[in-house]
Amino acid sequence: MPTLTAAQRKKLPKSEFAGPGKSYPIPDKAHAADAKARAAQAVKAGRMSKSQESKIDAKANKKLDG
Repeated sequence: MPTLTAAQRKKLPKSEFAGPGKSYPIPDKAHAADAKARAAQAVKAGRMSKSQESKIDAKANKKLDG
C-alpha cells in the first residue's frame, strides 16, 4: 500500500474518507481494501458497530469496483 503522508491526507476531500471524522482514507484501491480490513477488526474488538462497518464497506466497495 502506498504511504499517505499527513500533507497528502489533509489535501484529500471529505468524499475520499469512508469513516466518521475523516477516518479510513480511501484515495486508492489499496487503501479501500485496508479500510475494510481495519473496520472488520474494530467490530471484532468491540470498538465499532456492525452498522458503521457496513457503511465503510459500501464506500470502500465503490472504490474497489471502479
